[in-house]
Amino acid sequence: MDININEQIENPLLNRTEIRFECTYQGESTPKILDVKNRLVALLNVDKNLLVVDNVKPSYGEGKAAGYAKLYDSEENLSKIETKHVVSKNKEPEKESEEEAEE
Repeated sequence: MDININEQIENPLLNRTEIRFECTYQGESTPKILDVKNRLVALLNVDKNLLVVDNVKPSYGEGKAAGYAKLYDSEENLSKIETKHVVSKNKEPEKESEEEAEE
């Protein structure tokens, strides 16, 4: 999976940087939000707690997807502005609950 950042716009009113990107994944399934988030964190060299991937929209019949992410300047601003469902889909699954399910 390759990610190309098309646009980065500073939004001082909401204390964030808005990122539009394109994801190429020929011969693979559409990447999951967490996979895209981890790749963007590595690409931009930022704190993963401050980055939120809002959406990834695949193109029909192509191995491409357009996406939108937001990089906040603090966790406080992120929690004030972002909706709960967007934050929850960007969180890593908890390992403790997986271990309890196995037992």
